[in-house]
Amino acid sequence: MAVSNKSHPEEFILLGFADHPWLELPLFVILLITYPMAMMGNIAIILVSTLDPKLHSPMYFFLTNLSFLDMCYTTSIVPQMLVNLGSSKKTISYMGCVVQLYVFHSMGGTECLLLTLMSLDRYVAICKPLHYTTIMNRRICLLLISIMWLSGMTFAISEVTVTLQLPLCGVNKLDHVLCEIPVLIKIACGEKHVNELMLSVVCIFIVAVPLCLILASYACIGQAVLKIKSSEGRKKALGTCSSHLLVVLLFFGPGITMYLQPPSSISMDQPKFMALFYGVVTPTLNPFIYTLRNKDVKEALGNLLRKIFSSK
Repeated sequence: MAVSNKSHPEEFILLGFADHPWLELPLFVILLITYPMAMMGNIAIILVSTLDPKLHSPMYFFLTNLSFLDMCYTTSIVPQMLVNLGSSKKTISYMGCVVQLYVFHSMGGTECLLLTLMSLDRYVAICKPLHYTTIMNRRICLLLISIMWLSGMTFAISEVTVTLQLPLCGVNKLDHVLCEIPVLIKIACGEKHVNELMLSVVCIFIVAVPLCLILASYACIGQAVLKIKSSEGRKKALGTCSSHLLVVLLFFGPGITMYLQPPSSISMDQPKFMALFYGVVTPTLNPFIYTLRNKDVKEALGNLLRKIFSSK
């Protein structure tokens, strides 16, 4: 272990998959392919939702925010992963680690709340259709999205700031592919039970409670869908909800596994694969899930592509 008299190391060594070096080249190739796909897919969602008047509704307004979040979320970790996987020097500066911590956790916490907000939108649309335009008007949507961004970032920033106060006793090796709160708590020396407790409390409010609200919304939606007599109406309602529910499962599943348990009990390779899943796989799949399962988005995307090629 490298030891330093300073309060924090100048850089961290990200061990990553040092125990499985044969994984590095395949992962590098996969990230090199999936990262541009994630960026292009999310940019396409933002463009069609902004340019097509038919998509100027609360659902697509929230979807635009989700795409922007995913772009920031993925960009905060993937470029650094590519650099480390493609070279023998697998390090990140202390300030680089701090920036990554703040951005990654702010975007992740905000996305938990945004997915909850999107389930609320679907609940109002299906269970209160006559009052939908009144309840989810532009002013309310802007207010809700502002509260969501502020709350998600406040939770994340407070937790990251407290974690950075932990003494590392000169340890600068992280057995991970990125800087993440549970991993930093795990390598810290001295008393850290308070930090583990605080992390659990924050995660209950930012992960467990939103997930319970989402499941409650979908329980009500399921009851409302069963009352719809038209098979076409049931199909349309299920179509918009199933995409969102799939995204929720892909995002919250690994997040719960990683954050709703004490950092000291996390196994060696678990954080690496979880981070790859909710930091890379989910943001890459989100645009395709919404595009492939949504007729309106497919039509808008087709119209946009036709305009681009016809102008050329």
